[in-house]
Parts: sequence; C-alpha cells; structure tokens
Amino acid sequence: MIALLRSLLYAAIFYPLTLLWVLIGIVAAMFGRRPTFAVVLSWVELHHWLTEHVLAIHVRLDGSVPPGPSLIAVKHQSMLETLEMVRLTNLPVIVIKQELADLPLFGWLTRRYGVIPVERSAGAKALRALVQEGRRATATGRPVIIYPEGTRVRVGDTPGLRSGFAGMYRALDLPVVPVAVDSGRLWGRGFIHQGGVVTLKVGETVPPGLKRDEIETRVHAAINALELAPKSGP
Repeated sequence: MIALLRSLLYAAIFYPLTLLWVLIGIVAAMFGRRPTFAVVLSWVELHHWLTEHVLAIHVRLDGSVPPGPSLIAVKHQSMLETLEMVRLTNLPVIVIKQELADLPLFGWLTRRYGVIPVERSAGAKALRALVQEGRRATATGRPVIIYPEGTRVRVGDTPGLRSGFAGMYRALDLPVVPVAVDSGRLWGRGFIHQGGVVTLKVGETVPPGLKRDEIETRVHAAINALELAPKSGP
C-alpha cells in the first residue's frame, strides 16, 4: 500500500512537471544549446530527487564513468537508468528509439539536446544512420550512451547484443564503458515502484579495435554482472 501511494504521488508530480520542463526547454532552445543543456540537466536532477524522496529508491554507483569520448553501453531494465545516466555522465548523446524522438514537443527537445533516433525495424538502413549520427556526436567530444540489447528487458533476461552496437563500436573506434544495472527489481513494467537500493555498476573500460565476437562477449558479461551475480538483498 505504501509503495502504491508513493508511486501515485511520484506520477502526479513528475509527469505534469515534465510537461512544464519541456515547454521551458523549447523556449530555452531558442537561445542555443547551453540553455537547453541546463534545462535537461535540471529535469534529470528533479527526477533523481523524486526517486529518492518520494519513491524511496536510492541509487548506488559502483565505480565511475571516465571522462572523455566513449561508447557507454548500459543494461536497460527501467526508465530509471535512462535518466540517471544523463545525470552521472557529461552531457551524453543518447541512442533512443524513433518513437520517442517523434513525440510532439518532447521529441523536438530531445533532438535539440542531442539524441540518435533509431528505427529498429529498418535493418541495414537504421545501422547506417546510427553510425553516421554517432560520428557526428563524437566529433563534438560528447560520450554516446547506447542500450546494446536494443530494448528494455526483464530481470534475469540476458539477450544477445544487437548488431548496431558492434557497428558503432567498429565505426567510432572508441573505448566502451559497460554499465550493469539491477533497477528492474524495484522498477518493473507495472505502475508500482518499490523502495530500496538500485546499483549501477561501471565495468572495466574495453579498448577499441577488438574483433566483434570479443567485444560482444566482454560487454555482454559486463552489463549482466548484476544479473549473473547472487543478490544479497537491497
């Protein structure tokens, strides 16, 4: 019952304020990228505050993301890590599904901030667009966040990595920073979110230039480190 009430309060605050932040961001974007960045960062900080103080979910960072351009490969179990990774890294460009980039207002603002939309059903065409946009992003010196499994997965699921990840790795020639998460234990696909501790575990940086099977094996193991390890409880 407590978790339900917290979840209702979170939704009642976060989603209306998100609309307000989007409207503010659209105005800010007229004045350039820096104001846009400031609005987006304040929005993810707002979400972090609500996560801790309303949902009673605390984020524990195990390790740190090194500075500089890199391809940050993140396990995806919930919305939580998509916003936390923006807060914990230096203005990353984010690979997102096309549907989000096409949303009215919100999608326009995400493009102004810096995202790489991917149409997952477009096959080779999508991969070419992904690589092209990735090169543009890294030319600015910003890291790129990618969710290499291609979609949100349930706790315990460890699917193989999508081909787009290896394509970007080869084309961008950047080190990979893998990040494991266990957010799905508390933040599942339903409306109710449980309180507790979510861990984001930063794995060992993987150098560029490896063969496809090696990079996929190493990154797959690293982003699933919290799935494959025994849980000691929240």
